[in-house]
This record gives sequence, structure tokens and C-alpha cells, in this order.
Amino acid sequence: MFDALLDFIFPPHCPACDAYVERSGEWCDDCLAAATRPHRIALDEGARQYIDAAYALGLYRESPLRSLIIELKYNGRRDRLAYIKTFIDGALRKSLADGTSMSDIITKCDVAVPVPLHRSKEKKRGFNQTELIFKGALIGMGLSWSRAIERVRETVPQHGLDVEARRRNLDGAFAVADTSSIVDACVLLVDDIFTTGTTATSCAHVLMKAGAQSVTVMTLASDHG
Repeated sequence: MFDALLDFIFPPHCPACDAYVERSGEWCDDCLAAATRPHRIALDEGARQYIDAAYALGLYRESPLRSLIIELKYNGRRDRLAYIKTFIDGALRKSLADGTSMSDIITKCDVAVPVPLHRSKEKKRGFNQTELIFKGALIGMGLSWSRAIERVRETVPQHGLDVEARRRNLDGAFAVADTSSIVDACVLLVDDIFTTGTTATSCAHVLMKAGAQSVTVMTLASDHG
């Protein structure tokens, strides 16, 4: 009732084109169809040592997802989550229609593990955005959820660094926090954005070294095909 009242007072709109929609968190049909771009991400030789495959549900820079992610991460706009979750549902449906079911890829895994923030950054932000984005949906699809790895060293932001500088920045940054959930398990490593793959590769390396059977990466957005 309260949500309906808010929607009446402040009519909800599509996050992409600003057109009015029926309920908060919805997109217009055309914008949702244009934004959902589920695809497999090409991995370099270094990443393929530890990652079986990587997938993204949409694009980043040329997509409304970019502003939604930025507003959530840096401005604490948790109301953006409703739009992101609607997007995820749409992307999973589209992948099924396209013949590459992301749902099947997800449910072949045993446990979902989020890319961690350093504890000081998470405390300052108040949340790990990847957990807010994926946890409920993946548990609902039958996966367990584990903070199996932690970021044990603070790092500078990866943005603006070249590939080699990114690798050096993350050297020794991750460690296993809980081996019980990942030994002999098919792990779904999740993150909000896949840029060069350096972070995902570093995390996958730690997971495989700790006894994971395999690591598949799923990210909300990536411009890599």
C-alpha cells in the first residue's frame, strides 16, 4: 500500500529514457530489450589458467547500467537496486530465448562467491554492491552463498591503470577466508563490472589454489565480448 502511494505521488519512470512506467524498478519494454546484452567474455591466456568461462549480462559504458552502478556504489542509492534486479531478470530471459541460457550456466555451479571489498572500504560504503546485486537472486536459484575470499590488502582504484599495473596492484591482495565452502566445488565468482579481468583472475587463482574444482565468472556488465 505504501509503495503504491509513493508511486502515485512520485510516478516511477524508466531509468534509460525517463518514460513513465507502472511500478518503481521497472523499465520500459524497448529500453530493457536494448540494455540486456548477455554474452560470453573472451579471456586471455592468463585468465584461462584459472577461469573456465566468463559471462556478462549487459554492456557497461554505452548502457544505462553504468549510471545505475555508479549511483549505487558511490552515492549509496539503494533504490537503484530495483532497476538492476529487473534488468537481471530480463537478461536471464533474453539469454534463454537466444539459446545460451545463463540460468543453466548458473545452476551448474554449487556456490556463489562475491569479489570482496577491503573491510575498510566496505565499512565506509556500508555494503558490498556485488552482494546486494546478486545474493538474493542466486540463492533463489539454488546456489549457496559464501564470502570465501577476502581482500587482505588495501589497493588503489584500478581505473586508469594499465594491465601490468593492475596485476601489481592486486598482487597478494586476496586470500581464502573459508575453504569449507569451496573445496571440490564449482564456484560462480560474481562481480559488478568486468574490465580487463585482472581482479577476476586474481580471485579465481586464490579459489583454485584453495581447492575449487572450477571457477566460472558472472558479472553484471562488461564491454568485452
